Amino acid sequence: VSIRLKLLFLYLTISLGIISGKSNMTVKDIYSIKFNNVVGKEMSLDEFKGKKILVVNVASYCGYTRQYKDLQILQDRYNDKLQIIAFPCNDFGSQEPGSESQIAKFCETKYNIKFPIMSKVNIRSYPIHPIYEWLTNSDFNGWNDSKPRWNFYKYLIDENDNLNIKTFYNSTISEERICFLSTHIRSRYSVIRNQENNSVI
Repeated sequence: VSIRLKLLFLYLTISLGIISGKSNMTVKDIYSIKFNNVVGKEMSLDEFKGKKILVVNVASYCGYTRQYKDLQILQDRYNDKLQIIAFPCNDFGSQEPGSESQIAKFCETKYNIKFPIMSKVNIRSYPIHPIYEWLTNSDFNGWNDSKPRWNFYKYLIDENDNLNIKTFYNSTISEERICFLSTHIRSRYSVIRNQENNSVI
């Protein structure tokens, strides 16, 4: 193979993102993405169709970890309309260093968490988990390209596979914020696309 052809192949490879680390995910339907929960069972969001889905990246040793308690309250209050799903991630301050079994034990013993906890994922480090590729790529979700900046960043997906709300992290989930979110949980076709710093939860 000539040097010219080798250089052409290298150029095409980089352009297509094979070396550069760009996403090669083609699935635009978030319900078809597979992932494992913290005990290794394969799941997908398809199991929760008909509900709004609140996706939260979590960590066990973060100043915001106490949000687990408020998230469980929110789940209990709107269980028939909402499904919270937590994705542990160690990308933000290395605050989720434990194994899946350690995370599961922590969530159960410390906060009695009943909503699904997934296995650890990458959000800012490669390979980025397909769920977060969808949530942070407007080619897939329709409008949002920003990634979580820290732990406990939240995304609300409606019953029709639409990303409705992206929210920044906060130290607590106040009653006021729960009430604000609840209006969109009760509204079947709410579409709110807040700006990066307009915190909702």
